Amino acid sequence: MKVRNLLLLLLFISAQTLGQSYRVTFRVEAHNLADSERVYVAGNQSALGNWAPDEVALERIGESYREKSFSFSAGTELRFKFTKGSWDQEALYEKGVRPEDFVLLVQRDTVFFVRIDMWRDDTTGMAPVDSVTGLVEYIRALKGEGIRPRDVTVWLPPDYAADTTLRCPVLYMHDGQNLFNPALASFGRDWQLDETSDSLIRNGITVPYIIVGIYNTPARYAEYRDNDTGQKYMNWLVKDLKPYIDSRYRTLPDRENTATGGSSLGGLISLMLLWEYNDVFSKAMCMSPAFSIREIDYTQKISSTSAEKRNMLLYIDNGGIDLESLLQPGIDKTMALLVQLGYEKEKDFYWRHFPEAEHNEPAWAKRAHIPLTLFFGK
Repeated sequence: MKVRNLLLLLLFISAQTLGQSYRVTFRVEAHNLADSERVYVAGNQSALGNWAPDEVALERIGESYREKSFSFSAGTELRFKFTKGSWDQEALYEKGVRPEDFVLLVQRDTVFFVRIDMWRDDTTGMAPVDSVTGLVEYIRALKGEGIRPRDVTVWLPPDYAADTTLRCPVLYMHDGQNLFNPALASFGRDWQLDETSDSLIRNGITVPYIIVGIYNTPARYAEYRDNDTGQKYMNWLVKDLKPYIDSRYRTLPDRENTATGGSSLGGLISLMLLWEYNDVFSKAMCMSPAFSIREIDYTQKISSTSAEKRNMLLYIDNGGIDLESLLQPGIDKTMALLVQLGYEKEKDFYWRHFPEAEHNEPAWAKRAHIPLTLFFGK
């Protein structure tokens, strides 16, 4: 009886701990700011703006301090940075060096303090180079029902302008501002898809293809998930954006020549498009995908809608450092389910693992040639 009572007490204490919330205060010391300039925290929680650089402003405390407090559940891992309202104005802590995310595991009431002496837009800081390889066209503020307006960048292959008979397959990529130009990228580092694609095409490794980069918005966390907003985003892409692209550019519009791709939540929405709009997309590039992690679990949708086997080519990869390792169980779970449903590895889907790779644009840039060659190789 004593042992049973002790176990019940331990379970009660454990449940209390899991349900406990703690106060986290961000306190920033920043000098030489204009009166109109504000300091923002951007991070991986909705309370922190889901990485939007201008959503969550700290409150001014005196001349040089900014502060804001939040409540988070025990065990929550916070990742965050500080900006003056855009990623071009991100806080720096070492001249010319782009900082990694701050990481804080919520275990008690905490005050996180940091002093900021440099910003990316300072002459003492670091500004990204504004450059793109090849021909790109910018389409501004496209609207869709139930989702926020967004820009789209279209990258055109070599000889597209010169050869008016050329028709190309199309790759629809999410987080489109991060693909081609570091000056536009959310974190100042891009996928370098323009350089990689230009090289693959010019060297005869792949056929010419078009890349449509669809910008994200501050609602990214909702738009790239299996919910009502995510369904509206996919519907807009299929019913509005794709017909617009097919009418404006010389595409090969059939499903065999239509692919989609992205990373993290962009990898999740790519799988969703391949699975739910398999009559439109034949291929999906899912790099470091968030298939099943925390409250996200797309395997449930796959299981409940698996009666008919899809004709598909799915590329999956991930690294092994920090967040990459946390994504691994969900990737394994998804691949195991696909095998159970009759899909064959190295035929219907491919998986590549890069144990030393991190969760960022430079890591995806290094290996983007693999799915591009798989999808469009001669």
